[in-house]
Amino acid sequence: MLYNLQHIIENAAKSLPDRVAFSCLKKVITYQELDQQANQLAHSLLNNAHLKGDRIGIYMPRCLESVTAVFGILKSGGVYVPLDPFAPAHRTAAIIEDCNIKTLVTIPNQKKRVEGVLKETSQIQLIIGSETISNCSSIAWETIFEEKNSKPLLEILESDLAFILYTSGSTGSPKGIMHTHYSALSLAKIVAHTFDFTQEDIFGNPAPLHFDPSTFGYFVAPLVRAKTVIIPEAYLKMPASLSALIAQEKISVWYSVPLMLIQLLKSNTLTKYDFSHLRWIFFAGEVFIPKHLKALMEIWPQARYCNLYGPAELILCTYYPLEEIPDAHINIPIGKTWANTEFKILNSQGEEVLQGEEGELTIRSATLMQGYWNNPEMTQKCFHQVNIAQGYQHTYYKTGDLVKLSEANELLFLGRNDRQIKLRGYRVELDEVENILLQHPLVEEAAVIAVKDTEEAQKLQASILLRNGKSLQIDELREFCSQFLPSYALPESITIMKDFPRTSSGKIDRKQIANLIDQPQP
Repeated sequence: MLYNLQHIIENAAKSLPDRVAFSCLKKVITYQELDQQANQLAHSLLNNAHLKGDRIGIYMPRCLESVTAVFGILKSGGVYVPLDPFAPAHRTAAIIEDCNIKTLVTIPNQKKRVEGVLKETSQIQLIIGSETISNCSSIAWETIFEEKNSKPLLEILESDLAFILYTSGSTGSPKGIMHTHYSALSLAKIVAHTFDFTQEDIFGNPAPLHFDPSTFGYFVAPLVRAKTVIIPEAYLKMPASLSALIAQEKISVWYSVPLMLIQLLKSNTLTKYDFSHLRWIFFAGEVFIPKHLKALMEIWPQARYCNLYGPAELILCTYYPLEEIPDAHINIPIGKTWANTEFKILNSQGEEVLQGEEGELTIRSATLMQGYWNNPEMTQKCFHQVNIAQGYQHTYYKTGDLVKLSEANELLFLGRNDRQIKLRGYRVELDEVENILLQHPLVEEAAVIAVKDTEEAQKLQASILLRNGKSLQIDELREFCSQFLPSYALPESITIMKDFPRTSSGKIDRKQIANLIDQPQP
């Protein structure tokens, strides 16, 4: 029986109770222990008047407790909402209020950050896993583990919501992507079926819970009874230490953004350890510069490599296994759709284009989200409906990505049809960054563009016009932005200009701004 996400853990606990399911640093948890702890957390939530469908925030860094939080919330019939513990408190509070979150699951060392969030919202009524916090009820993890560990008697359907992931929104407010048990479980089944994973595999999970690649470690790995190694935040800032950890843990399946692999490559440690256990290297979220991928494949020739693609609304939907080392001057295709998935490439009139012509990629898949939380207008706007018969339609998601179909029937990514970009795998809406800059009382106009650095990776540059006669320190503006934007969405440079280049209609000409930034202002 496998029709919702918690069945993954329950089935693994029955068949391999003593197998290690997850580890983080020196802490481990078996499938049986995880199933029991998740049951205990679920009972604690239900005993505190939580109802099926309630949104429950998970506010913690990469750690072992996050796994218990995920499956405990799911077993209670709740919807988990992963919150970035390093995001500005104001942004986190906005998500909490938008989702009507009344309970946070956290860990004790996050108390100071939790208190910062609570200063921005009075929504939270219960904190689980933390020390006592004023104005909120608190339940320690030790108390939770005193609950009964039997499975809660609760009917959960595959169409019920499982989690909501918040991403950058063009209006300046994050938008919540709603995934059901069906869409997430479909993804896990498809991935497990497509690749030759076994219960002997060890998955490396460097993705934070609020980032959709985390579903690989949290759902795909336990589906095949494998072990997941959660990579702590500190290791991601020290590529040499991360390299040693991958070798020490004998990780066989790795999935991350290309930048993380490039940093490992540049650490000059990949020939220092034994990596013979590495079988699969998956990457997604941004373009992998071919010259770096070529160098990596030459150092780790025993591994198989695969480019994955998919917006968070679909989690993943295409794949391209590399059969040979790529030409250093050819971009890697995003490949083909996999099982239970189909696509159309449409022009601006919504008509299908011919093979080899450019158009917007639209996807219909079992992994498709239910919609955007609390935003039916945006949900309707992002879907493309195809009439099949009277009263019956197929629903496709409009990705906003421009692609074409090659002669080999492989999808080639060409760019975006809007102002959304990917930075280190995270989605960033340039309009959102501009809207935050414009909220500063001294900023009259703002323009944000993405430019390539020396390694051809993207970075943000902002240009602003100040109100007449006003002055402003860049550090002050940067500090202002950091209160509202996550670190990855902060512009690397901000330039104060005397005027913007304009089009004939008076609009800001962003195409000319990059050149002007590099020139001294008169």
